[in-house]
Amino acid sequence: MRFFADLHIHSRYSIATSRDLTPEALWRWAQLKGVTVVGTGDATHPAWLKELGRKLDFAGNGLFVLREELKDSTIPASCASDVFFLISAEISCIYSKNGKTRKVHCIVLFNDMESALRLQGRLSKIGSISSDGRPILGLDAKRLLKIVIDECPDALFIPAHAWTPHFSVFGSASGFDSLEECFEELTPHIHAIETGLSSNPAMNWRLSALDRLTLVSNSDAHSPQKIGREANIFDTELSYGAIADAIRTKEGFEGTIEFFPEEGKYHYDGHRPCKVRMTPLEAAASDYRCPVCGKKMTLGVLNRVETLADRQPGFMPAGGKPFHSLVSLKEIIAATVGMGIQTKKVDRIYVDLLERLGSELTILMEVPVGEIAGAAKPEIARALVNMRAGRVEIEPGYDGEYGKIRLSEN
Repeated sequence: MRFFADLHIHSRYSIATSRDLTPEALWRWAQLKGVTVVGTGDATHPAWLKELGRKLDFAGNGLFVLREELKDSTIPASCASDVFFLISAEISCIYSKNGKTRKVHCIVLFNDMESALRLQGRLSKIGSISSDGRPILGLDAKRLLKIVIDECPDALFIPAHAWTPHFSVFGSASGFDSLEECFEELTPHIHAIETGLSSNPAMNWRLSALDRLTLVSNSDAHSPQKIGREANIFDTELSYGAIADAIRTKEGFEGTIEFFPEEGKYHYDGHRPCKVRMTPLEAAASDYRCPVCGKKMTLGVLNRVETLADRQPGFMPAGGKPFHSLVSLKEIIAATVGMGIQTKKVDRIYVDLLERLGSELTILMEVPVGEIAGAAKPEIARALVNMRAGRVEIEPGYDGEYGKIRLSEN
């Protein structure tokens, strides 16, 4: 069965997230977006895991479903579908190694709640796991991996948004030059990395050291509406075991849904307080210092890939999985009507299109343009054609500022 899975999100217990991040809201928005399997996020947080225990039922396949009495009956019939939850968490490791402060975020995928509970027990002895849905621990990422191996042998451990400058395994500010430098002899237990919003598979293909890995993409959503902005495509049975096997072996893993990486907020180098954005070549020419104030710039994902790459742009390794670069449907609507993405008019058009044509990912990827033109203004259909063809203009994101995307209507 072919389906979309978004395995890295957050709950309302994480800092700077929406209060609407509840199991009920995740269930609803997963259907509107077209996501069949959604990660719970934050499974190491005691209150969230208890809430999941109250609101989810075990589906018998390592996945969970929302209890019947909590389901919303107002889902458009065109979007209504089964949604499964996969228990997941993100953990922030901040520690010193090889004379440098490291900040590495890691995702853990669990096949049951009991495994998450065991990991909670171990991590609670190291630091606070209740102050933030994504716990921040003074813990070596290698040691965290060893704990996961010991306590949760069926779990998957994935370095999160692997290129983000400040909190990732390859980040320019606090990361490593290789997985082996970080995880040492435990590196063979790493089967995948998450590419993050500011990179895509094509950028990662430039590093031969990553060829054996599955390149996964997830939304890292901080609100339910962001589910599916990046996601994974599987063609397997619906079970934790099948999903985990596909990630470990690439068999049944069919590719990813991606941002245009330029839209990510760390793609280029720059210094946001001074509104300075630079390509890697421009940044090198300025000695990586802001030409306005002289402070060090944040080196973005493209710069870091260029630094570590041993291949030229455009290389695709054998077995490289396809990816689809998309712009959210609300962004497309907002651009064509000339209004903000949060306005009521954009919301009305969005809901109307879902009711007429199906889930958002279905509209963005599969619905014929003629049908879209028949259900909405022609300029929306034209903008969608251009997006599917990659005809977009983007002011790249930098230093925490999202890129600004322009969709042609011609």
